[in-house]
Amino acid sequence: MAEGKGRTTFKEVFGVAEFRAMWFGELLSVFGDQLARVALSVLVFRSTSSATLTGLTYALTFAPSLLGGIFLSGLADRFPRRAVMVAVDLTRTLLIAAVAIPGLPFWAMSLLVAGVSLLNPPFKAAQLALLPQVLTGDRFVVGMGIRNMTIQSAQLIGFGGGGLLIATVDPHIALLIDAATFTLSALCIRFGLAARPAAVSKEERKPFFSSIGQGGKLIFGNSTLRVLVLFTWVMGMLPVYEGLAAPYASAFSGGSQAVGLLLASDPLGSVIGVFLFTRWVPEPVRPKLTGALSVLAAVPMLMCFFSPGLVWSVLLFILSGALGTVALMQATASLTLAVPDEQRAQAMGLSNTGMTTVIGLSPLVGGLLADHLGASRAVGVFGVAGLVLTIPLALAWRKSRATHHEWVVSGATSTGPA
Repeated sequence: MAEGKGRTTFKEVFGVAEFRAMWFGELLSVFGDQLARVALSVLVFRSTSSATLTGLTYALTFAPSLLGGIFLSGLADRFPRRAVMVAVDLTRTLLIAAVAIPGLPFWAMSLLVAGVSLLNPPFKAAQLALLPQVLTGDRFVVGMGIRNMTIQSAQLIGFGGGGLLIATVDPHIALLIDAATFTLSALCIRFGLAARPAAVSKEERKPFFSSIGQGGKLIFGNSTLRVLVLFTWVMGMLPVYEGLAAPYASAFSGGSQAVGLLLASDPLGSVIGVFLFTRWVPEPVRPKLTGALSVLAAVPMLMCFFSPGLVWSVLLFILSGALGTVALMQATASLTLAVPDEQRAQAMGLSNTGMTTVIGLSPLVGGLLADHLGASRAVGVFGVAGLVLTIPLALAWRKSRATHHEWVVSGATSTGPA
């Protein structure tokens, strides 16, 4: 980002000490999570010799987060967000450390792993709700971009490094390493972030389940917020090619190396897209591009109807990943700024929960289509679905953009959309 043009630089964002603490803590946690997923898969398969139980354990690292997103995200509005993040990290430390106990029964391991997944959403909701207070103005979107790039990189390194590490050390040790990353993350947050009061005072707190319902009404009762949430959900649907990588590669007799290249294409595109978007696109222009980028993200997938080979497929998925990730990032940033602070964590938790659900279901639907049409054509069908869904959303966002801009500029987000 050129200094002379007055745009926010990565250096300027990293110059904010609180952001550095949040960023480094998250980086540690993401790497540890990916490492733990590899370790758990190996550990369960060694002890049970069951592919079904191994798959169930892996699913438990994701599935309970749906419940956590709905029922626990609001804790980050009711209590100080720094305290919520620290408490979640320390609890996850204890749970993962318990999983690492040798000889632990499978049922106990499953409960502990599910507990870790259940706690992920309130941490993420607190983090996203707190970030606009740490990074103001253009720094916020650039900071979101930095987070996205480093998370994608940490996931790739975590999976790759996890496989190498598990080959040389006991999986129990890898789990203890994951537990240690949560402890370090808690220390970064506790001593790197300033203390802030809860977004909702004790006097203003509504009954717990009532607040959950209010978060849903806030999002879906307002056309602008509803469009932004639906953008994020559709972008979660598009990377179905990741879940179909193995059958997709087999269509042109590709082996494990081809599968690896297909899996790496979307994260690589994400890093490239976010870097270019935050570095070269001016702040006032970014929200205007959300709709167009969402539509364009589906277009490369249409080429899969023509059964492209490995090289073209990788290039198409890099392009789709770049466009889709940027659209997702900007929609999330716009949603975060448009939601009142006292309901921000609950709203972001519900938004992320819906996106996680879509991410989990799209490979299942894609697999069913692939069994009948072939993996390449199944990806093409998802491209068509993406266009059908994003075009009306883009038109609706064009009408709502002015309202969103007025909320942000006037400071109306502190009290909520009118």
